Amino acid sequence: MRLATLRDGSLDGRLIVVSRDLTRAVAATSIAPNLLDALQRWDELKVPLADLCDDLDAGDVPGAFAFDPSRCAAPLPRSPQWLDASAFLNHGRLMERAFNTPPIPDFDTIPVMYQGASDDFLGPTDDVPLPSVADGIDFEGEFGVICGPVPMAVTPEAALDCVRLIVQVNDWSLRALGPREMTTGFGFLQAKPSTSFAPIAVTPDELGDAWRDGRVQMRLHVQWNGEHFGEPHGGEMNYHFGELVAHAARTRKLTAGTIVGSGTVSNTSRDAGSACIAERRVIEKIDLGEIRTGFMKFGDHVRMQARFDDGRDGPFGTIEQRVVAAL
Repeated sequence: MRLATLRDGSLDGRLIVVSRDLTRAVAATSIAPNLLDALQRWDELKVPLADLCDDLDAGDVPGAFAFDPSRCAAPLPRSPQWLDASAFLNHGRLMERAFNTPPIPDFDTIPVMYQGASDDFLGPTDDVPLPSVADGIDFEGEFGVICGPVPMAVTPEAALDCVRLIVQVNDWSLRALGPREMTTGFGFLQAKPSTSFAPIAVTPDELGDAWRDGRVQMRLHVQWNGEHFGEPHGGEMNYHFGELVAHAARTRKLTAGTIVGSGTVSNTSRDAGSACIAERRVIEKIDLGEIRTGFMKFGDHVRMQARFDDGRDGPFGTIEQRVVAAL
């Protein structure tokens, strides 16, 4: 099923289901008022929601309307917890070189993860207000999963069964602020503004074979100011989502609605390009001996869309955002 959230003036928005071709939608509020409520009562509500999706695809649902992503908030406008990993080791190693930091201990065997803000997610077409271009504004294209309840000390295999929905993410970063926060030992704070999401969260079955081995086996196509920037493949993820969720739940349970991100999608092949500016910059330094690409300026825009390996558009919809000066 394909679920999205319309803005309605409330904190959690109004739950809708979206047709498979992403052209039509219908309110699901007769089943659940919002997505967080649906996740908290998933076993009770998953069948009625799936039936509504099927009816919408069949074209026989009263009250259906044209789907407009610009009316959407993030699928979860806020969540109990946002945990973002660095599951593509190629990206992590490049960032070590970019920031001239020592190798992370056990990076190959223990996932790296930080806890970000989860109270103010951005929708797919929202402007992104930020205080200063001097902070090194950067996008980061990712995939993520939204979990149901996860017990403490869950195994990676069992953790995959806790995945309810898959999402596409733009985890904004302020690169000039990151190095100092990384060296404090307390993790990111100012360097991580509000995270953005594509409009539609989907159940794993919507991806078919593209949900395999706990990974999103799709390319994430990224454009910056209308120019191609990269199309790295999610299948190169070193830790699968079950491992990431299990890592997050090793010493505590996770409540329904917790979101776990993959970290920036990154491939070892230079031909794939990048899903963030910082990665391109360090590759330029390695390959060309100098950094040629600057970070984003106010007025710049970014577009991200996941696509299947056969070229079909993915089911998440598109992130299309502009960076603006905060008032």
